[in-house]
Amino acid sequence: MDLSVVIVNYQTFELTRNTINSIFEYSYPFSYEILVVDNASTDDSLSKLQDYFKDKVTFIASKENNGFAAGNNQALRIAKGRYVLLLNSDTIVWENTLEDIYNYMEKHTDVGASGCRVLLENGDLDKACKRSFPNVKNSFFRLFHIPTNSKDDNYNLDDLPDDEIYEIDCLTGAFMFMRAEALNEAGLLDETFFMYGEDIDLCYRIKKAGWKIIYYGESKITHLKGASSKKQKNKLIYEFYRAMYIYYKKHHASESSFLVNIVVYIGIAVLCILKLFLNLFKKKS
Repeated sequence: MDLSVVIVNYQTFELTRNTINSIFEYSYPFSYEILVVDNASTDDSLSKLQDYFKDKVTFIASKENNGFAAGNNQALRIAKGRYVLLLNSDTIVWENTLEDIYNYMEKHTDVGASGCRVLLENGDLDKACKRSFPNVKNSFFRLFHIPTNSKDDNYNLDDLPDDEIYEIDCLTGAFMFMRAEALNEAGLLDETFFMYGEDIDLCYRIKKAGWKIIYYGESKITHLKGASSKKQKNKLIYEFYRAMYIYYKKHHASESSFLVNIVVYIGIAVLCILKLFLNLFKKKS
């Protein structure tokens, strides 16, 4: 098996169906399998997907929802491909994207993971598809929307072209095309992260294991993620800031002083509380 595509479904029948169909729409010069993990959906999305795709897709039914990382790991443990693709259930894969990245990684054996240009529904770039690793300084500039001319502090790599190919630090979990060998060396997704942050953590470990991470901007997918103006669930806000805490504690706390760590932890807590408070006044969409 050349490629294993892993998709986590949680009560998104139509979105997941459209994502899978966007893969089946094209033919490929490699063999592949699609593994769909249902994260204990409480609607009938799993049964509807099983009826729709029948024996074309392998389904794994989780008994409980332990998060995005845990869901992906269930499929990764049985994936047969030399490459694995983590793909969000709310994406549309464009023609030639999988083939182009597959061919690139076949030619560049030092690349552990590749991403692509991820476009939002309105055509704008999803900035999470090419990032630097977060640290205290660049996170401060980003969280408080402070402009900076320093490349070292440019978390979203806005100074780099969107349509070219180059090495970066971090991809988005919406599309991570990984060499199985690199994943085996780095380890599976850290299930301490419920959602958010697990992609950054995995990229960090892949690079630490000596592999390159490439942004392949010549190929694209569409990511139908929710607009920022929509009212968010408090659970998602909490998990976003919890992921910040987990990542910092795991990779940076030991390198920083006690005082810096306290300031960072308090800052994350304050931002989380503020975001939850402001969310109360947002209208549902």
